[in-house]
Amino acid sequence: MKRILITGGTGSFGGTMVRHLLGEKDGETEEVVVFSRDEFKQHQMRQEFGSRKLRFIVGDVRDEYALERAMRGIDAVFHAAALKQVPTGEFSPMEMVRTNVLGTQNVLDAAEQSPSVKKVVLLSTDKAVHPVNTMGISKALAERLVFGKGHHFTDTVFSAVRYGNVMASRGSVIPLFIDQIKKGKDITVTDPAMTRFMLSLDDAIDLVLFAVEHGEQGDLFIRKAPATTVGDLTMALLNIFNAKNKIVVVGTRAGEKVHETLATNLELSRADDFKDYYRIKSQSGLNHEEFYEKGLLKNVEDDYTSENTKRLSSTELEALLRSLDYVKRELER
Repeated sequence: MKRILITGGTGSFGGTMVRHLLGEKDGETEEVVVFSRDEFKQHQMRQEFGSRKLRFIVGDVRDEYALERAMRGIDAVFHAAALKQVPTGEFSPMEMVRTNVLGTQNVLDAAEQSPSVKKVVLLSTDKAVHPVNTMGISKALAERLVFGKGHHFTDTVFSAVRYGNVMASRGSVIPLFIDQIKKGKDITVTDPAMTRFMLSLDDAIDLVLFAVEHGEQGDLFIRKAPATTVGDLTMALLNIFNAKNKIVVVGTRAGEKVHETLATNLELSRADDFKDYYRIKSQSGLNHEEFYEKGLLKNVEDDYTSENTKRLSSTELEALLRSLDYVKRELER
């Protein structure tokens, strides 16, 4: 893939993916196009990277015509643009629909209309599994749009990846806890027993690139990851920063799950195991007779969750946190 478009490219994923693509030793990538609404962050990225291979387009995925223009000559599209804050969705559900659902349909339609686009990968979330909030519902619908498009259109490969909260990404809990620690504030924990997958931004990049290489129509890819409890995460950060902040339990918020789920048992029953990844074949790839009349070839009892995946020990967790660039920078300040 020589020319790549990243929607929502000024976010945490976009910045890391741009850095990876521009740093390729073989120089395969000729151009990376960042498509987003935030012109100031585009300006910051332009100053940070200063690469002639990097091009910026100010636009919104709600605008199908802007997307059609942006995809001219593009080989692959990584669709990361989304409204992701759970409270936002609860107070403004239609805004989530306009961006996460209708915006995704615009991306897929624009890719379908562009003769050059060969691959489209949607970035989805664990919240799309057994969704309990507007954000999760909207992303679940976005996934279904990808699978449906893959069933009816064959020249471009449409696939998706699904992962949980990325460690130290913007808006995640690690930067919040570190900020509270360094300011001497109480650390606000919703539920110490809550579990979360521990996935790095580099892991997310590898997942998307794996999907590009191995994805077929309607495939969904999941990166296997270890997990920890929020209580253990809090204690690990206190140890790393040699701090003794008070921990205050504030209770689980509306729309928040105690455990993350990356794949249901039904999805796993049709999944291929790639050691570090699961590839889940889309049911939309079946014809109507197979969909309605045939059963599954294997039975899987449990979902894949942050409760039943590998649990990090305290030593492993601290080592993982210390390896993050974000934590290293905060320790030096």
